Amino acid sequence: MAPDCAAQAADVEVLSAVHAWLEAGQRVALVSVLRTWGSSPRPAGSMLAIGAHAKAGSVSGGCVEEELAARYRSGELSTPFPTLVDFGVDGTEASRLGLPCGGRLELLVEELDAPQPLATLLSRLEQGALVARRVCLRTGEVSLHAGAGRLEFEVDGDAVTKVFGPGWHLLLIGDGQLARLLAQMARLLDYRVTICDPREPFSDPSPLTGVAYRRQMPDDAVREVAQDRRSAIVTLSHDPRQDDRALSEALLTEAFYIGALGSRRSAAARTERLTRIGLMPAQLERLDAPAGIPIGSKRPAEIALSILAKITAVRNSVAESR
Repeated sequence: MAPDCAAQAADVEVLSAVHAWLEAGQRVALVSVLRTWGSSPRPAGSMLAIGAHAKAGSVSGGCVEEELAARYRSGELSTPFPTLVDFGVDGTEASRLGLPCGGRLELLVEELDAPQPLATLLSRLEQGALVARRVCLRTGEVSLHAGAGRLEFEVDGDAVTKVFGPGWHLLLIGDGQLARLLAQMARLLDYRVTICDPREPFSDPSPLTGVAYRRQMPDDAVREVAQDRRSAIVTLSHDPRQDDRALSEALLTEAFYIGALGSRRSAAARTERLTRIGLMPAQLERLDAPAGIPIGSKRPAEIALSILAKITAVRNSVAESR
């Protein structure tokens, strides 16, 4: 398990609890959030494990967990096939069930009876693999698949698929105040963060905890750590010799987001330079420049916020008009 990803750690904690309880001979239910409406505080894919005498994880942040546990332990939700549960909560019921302003949750309840499938999944995660766990809603059959290239969580007519494994990664090219702010914000959203800057004067005397630092050339860093679809790459160095090297390589990768700091004028000049070295229009269209959502940002913290907001929107497939 990668220790620097809180989201993965939370998933592994739930799966480990389920495995331990099954090994002890307990009946165990695994509850997953399928869809939410209104103010439900946990996103789709969140998990809750219910054992004989304990719970792990959360699907609402409130008393929905207690009611689910009571219903499962009484036998109401104990079935050999996956069970769909709909919690529709109006304003009156909201405080009782822990949904702050009302909302609706659609949940999947699976009763698990064998520890081996969980042991296999946990073993693959310990090896750093990205694993997709698929549950057939008609038969209850569970299967494991390669997670690369899949959506983080997907519900179709017949199955629910959740990807477990190494978390989302943010590679920042260029060290400095903005990189530090962006790294700190990204860590709060469970990103693994790498800051790359080969320039000796920019070597940070007090590196951030939990952030990886690289002093190699930026294009080498992109090739080594940010090739996959769970990576975002942002250039911040204000030095074309650094930023262009990184971008020329980044635009050839599968990174889900590639952004470059700078004004619209500098963005136009950058596009000309990248075109001259052979990048095609379709590749250049992937570049978000100036990086971020336009919120009138001037201060470094605001700029970091706007960039991370754009990364989040792209990650969640939310369209944004500039």
